[in-house]
Amino acid sequence: MPLSIHSLYYENAVGRLSEHADAYAVVQYKPGKRQFSDFKAFLIHTGNLLTRRGWTHVLTDQRAMSPFTEEERALINQEWIHNEQRKIIAAILLPNDVFARLSSTQIMHDAREGSLFYHVFHDEVAAAAWLRQTR
Repeated sequence: MPLSIHSLYYENAVGRLSEHADAYAVVQYKPGKRQFSDFKAFLIHTGNLLTRRGWTHVLTDQRAMSPFTEEERALINQEWIHNEQRKIIAAILLPNDVFARLSSTQIMHDAREGSLFYHVFHDEVAAAAWLRQTR
């Protein structure tokens, strides 16, 4: 299983951040409301992991996630999507919650003009295979 071959890098109330053996980060969001400070810390640690390892690939598991707030969305746009110093290739597992899926879709729409290249999946095995193929 692609999500089981990893080591934990960071965890807080927002989610778990792991290092996958195939040289990509695994972001697994937890359910429930998030404090903005926790969300910001989670993104900072994600960026630090990618920089430290020299990685550009991320598997983002949003299936249990609550919708992004406007403040979170603005931070993602500023630090991740419209940051020309950071190129990200992401395999995204969409949220189960329809409102969370809508907020993710809004971010993906914003990504069309940014430095985030992504593909959406319903299965983590297919997502991991795609990440390996994009090298």
